[in-house]
Amino acid sequence: MQGDLGTAVLLTTGAGLATTVGSVLGLIVKRPGKKLLGLILGFSAGVMILVSFVSLLRTGIESLEAASGHYGFLYAHAAFVGGILVFLLLDLVVPHHYEEDHHAHAKHAHENRLERTGLLTALGIGLHNFPEGIITFVGTLHDVHLGVALAVAIALHNIPEGLAISAPVYAATKSRGKAFFWSFLSGLAEPVGALLAAAVLMPLMTQVVMGMALAAVAGVMVAISLDELIPAANALDDGHLPILGITLGVLVMAFSLWILH
Repeated sequence: MQGDLGTAVLLTTGAGLATTVGSVLGLIVKRPGKKLLGLILGFSAGVMILVSFVSLLRTGIESLEAASGHYGFLYAHAAFVGGILVFLLLDLVVPHHYEEDHHAHAKHAHENRLERTGLLTALGIGLHNFPEGIITFVGTLHDVHLGVALAVAIALHNIPEGLAISAPVYAATKSRGKAFFWSFLSGLAEPVGALLAAAVLMPLMTQVVMGMALAAVAGVMVAISLDELIPAANALDDGHLPILGITLGVLVMAFSLWILH
């Protein structure tokens, strides 16, 4: 079932503002253990990888082959690689690795340095959340059930990112309001990404544009999973919980797609 514009923006906003959930948790309860965070990040990666190959890329190939014949297969994979390259370019401009930020929080005792660390973390996470907003938006327009699954997966890994932002800001300023505000602002990058996608894609939406967008989004999701989520999960737990999380994510998402098929 295809989703409408309002549903796409709503799901994207919910996924993005999960950073504030992490911020609140960090301010009112004990920080979740590293092993649990490693499992959660692995689960998110498993969901996103399966969705990328089984749903988004496959549908992109089908749409482009229907519109462009045999060459549609090549166009879809070119868009897939393009999505990966876009993510890598963004990562070069503003590198962000969750576990590096976590260690930085412990090392920088000086209050000004801590606050600066938190603000830079918010900037980095915000820029990385931007394409995730486009991912959820495009996925929801294609299939609302897929959009819900993507929003949940992205929200799960946004929660520890909210923790990564709020911890140093609160430690430096002792202000819960400031810590919450910067997490909230970072999460807003996702609905902004969705609105930009709506402004650019909706007037041009054809079978070819949708096919290229789905394939490119699949590439971005695979890049996020392999370059960010899985390394972060392994850094948090050097045992087998990350791969267990990936496996659970794949199984849960596969079962969900089978039920909805």
